Amino acid sequence: MSLSSFTRAACVVSLLLNLFLLIRQHGDGVVPSWSSKSAEEAEEVASIYCSGHGAAYLDGALSQGGKPVCECNLCYGGPDCSQILPSCPANADGGDPLFLQPYWIKHASSSAITVSGWHRMSYAFPDQTFVSAELVKHIQKLHEAVGNAVIDRKFILFGVGSTQLLHAAYYALSDDDRLLKPVNIVARVPYYSMYKDQASMFKSSNFQWQGDASLWKNISNNSTNSFLEIVTSPNNPDSKLRQPVLQGSSVKTMYDHAYYWPHYSAIPTPANGDLMIFTLSKITGHAGSRFGWAVIKDADVYRRMTTYLQFNSMGVSHETQVRALELLKVVLEDEGRALFEFGYKVIADRWAKLNKIISASTYFSLQKLSPQYCTYLQDVHQPSPGKY
Repeated sequence: MSLSSFTRAACVVSLLLNLFLLIRQHGDGVVPSWSSKSAEEAEEVASIYCSGHGAAYLDGALSQGGKPVCECNLCYGGPDCSQILPSCPANADGGDPLFLQPYWIKHASSSAITVSGWHRMSYAFPDQTFVSAELVKHIQKLHEAVGNAVIDRKFILFGVGSTQLLHAAYYALSDDDRLLKPVNIVARVPYYSMYKDQASMFKSSNFQWQGDASLWKNISNNSTNSFLEIVTSPNNPDSKLRQPVLQGSSVKTMYDHAYYWPHYSAIPTPANGDLMIFTLSKITGHAGSRFGWAVIKDADVYRRMTTYLQFNSMGVSHETQVRALELLKVVLEDEGRALFEFGYKVIADRWAKLNKIISASTYFSLQKLSPQYCTYLQDVHQPSPGKY
């Protein structure tokens, strides 16, 4: 073989080798083209240093030079969010689940998503529903892995967070000609203020807010009135697992299981209510994505809730659903163990610090909460109430 022939052969081999490595690198053989710019922009913004007390965002504020700037968490300020604001009051009435942000920073590669500009432009999926079948499968896998809910032979319906699902449930559980109207909505104190606010704001002729469920305990057993009791289990902020207060044929029950996950509560047994509501914000911390789901036993209730959601918002956005899907894929890589153990440790550490501070006070005290065995962690779960 001549030198020139050898050189040409070597070039061909080199070219084929590079092509092989390129295909191996990109898995499916597709070299990123239109997604490169968006990926670069996302990485550039994510790399902006904000001291761990804030972040910069693609849709956030810009400097005079047109560059994204840090948006600081509550009680922090300064260009890089490194300044503690000493006059900042503690918010005991709410909070953001930002304690899980370090987990997702660690899993930046696997949890990132990029969608095309023409991603699911239709109102509905090909089956003419507003629910991603693949996301339903992953939600079912998550409940099976954690063991916190019985989902066999039940329907799953999506909502814009648990907030939208709450009102959809009010509508569905009171829109029944067999019930005496209006249906009395009650919840044992202390309860989530949104229960009362939603029931009162819409001024429906089908239902009305009637306050503390305990006040109706004796009345409901012999009453011809209809009741809807909301049971928050675990309760927030004390993490106590609750059972319904009211009994009887005139009572329907809805369970708010937002905090029934291993980083907040022990999981002693799977919940098996006729209507159970969950929310992504308390699982992964993505409160801003506004995604929740209801697990429903009765087909008529499912149909009425679906009707309400169609009229109210035409379903949850496809972008939210694809993000929820990718997040749950990451969680399910080890059946949730990494996420839940991380979250549990962070909250338990914060609870221990709060206990230490409060115990030194002569004016305040905390409830004594008992540990409980968790079937998921297979260990005794120390109290870790969910007010982050």
